[in-house]
Amino acid sequence: MYNSARLVLGAASVASLALAMPAMAQTTINVSSWGGPNHGINTIVWPTWQAWIEEATEGRVTLQVTEDLGPPAAQMALVADGVADASWIFHGHMSGRFGLTQLPEFPTFEDFSSEVASAAYWRTYEEYLAQANEHRGLEVMAMGVHGPGQIFTTEKIETFDDLSGKRLRVGGGVMTDLANALDVTGVALPPTGVYEAASQGVIDGAMLTLEGLRSFRVAEVAPYTLTVDGGFYRGSFAIVMNPMVWDRVSDEDREAIEAVSGERLSRLFGYMMDVSDQRGVEFAEELGNTFTQATEDDIAMLREVSDELIDAWAKKVSTGDLDASEALQYFRDQLAVVAEEESIASDLEQS
Repeated sequence: MYNSARLVLGAASVASLALAMPAMAQTTINVSSWGGPNHGINTIVWPTWQAWIEEATEGRVTLQVTEDLGPPAAQMALVADGVADASWIFHGHMSGRFGLTQLPEFPTFEDFSSEVASAAYWRTYEEYLAQANEHRGLEVMAMGVHGPGQIFTTEKIETFDDLSGKRLRVGGGVMTDLANALDVTGVALPPTGVYEAASQGVIDGAMLTLEGLRSFRVAEVAPYTLTVDGGFYRGSFAIVMNPMVWDRVSDEDREAIEAVSGERLSRLFGYMMDVSDQRGVEFAEELGNTFTQATEDDIAMLREVSDELIDAWAKKVSTGDLDASEALQYFRDQLAVVAEEESIASDLEQS
């Protein structure tokens, strides 16, 4: 496995050395965050990236994180309008703006870590997606993929037929299309709204990641989980920055920041999601939650639905020289490449 754990631990020692650096900083990047104070984005990603930036720029640039500047769906506008310098966005929250970013969301029916998926996604973004300029007006610092999205319900669900007519939280993108195919009534909610909606009976459950079991307390109100290997879907994220920030940063420091962003920051984002998923499952198990694997017949049905969604998506978003099917195949090839790289690196470390 990629040595993210060692990398993050190393960043912690860097952070201790960097505690005195912000006082020297010439530029502060104001980051808008959401997800709650205990979410991994706030406890792992931002502190580590800050340490990397401070080390790379010798303290001339630092980060300052502010929570609750706006809801999740407003984060891109906050950055584009200059209210914040940077943030993390979920592409599914902005229906109609992003199409190609659904690429990593389709089911793979194989278990890849979010770290591997995020590295593969960054490479695919650089190779194919950047040319479409869907993030126009913003600097893309990293691309990320969350862990396998599963289905959490207030009552036990054993087959897809049991889902018919249920009201499930959806967040946009592929999960909304899958909800429609499963005859589920999708209710658009940010993950931060699931606990209240489920506890009040507004929804019967949620399509969400395993980390949400703990981060958003979903395990307390939806104790049953229906799972598929690799997840029903994944989620696409980006860490974005206002281009005017670069006007405040020297060429030297800009290059330094870019060196600790891109694939490196994407991997860190994925690592955070993997850690958060594990914590979510452990939290749910402590509460006695039930996990049920989807039946083989249901998985076969999901494969057919997924293939249909992919065909429709590729026809819709392919433009000019950009072949979406080719980009998706590149992403899935890179999943295997990155996983193999991780395996080799792990073997070398242990030898």
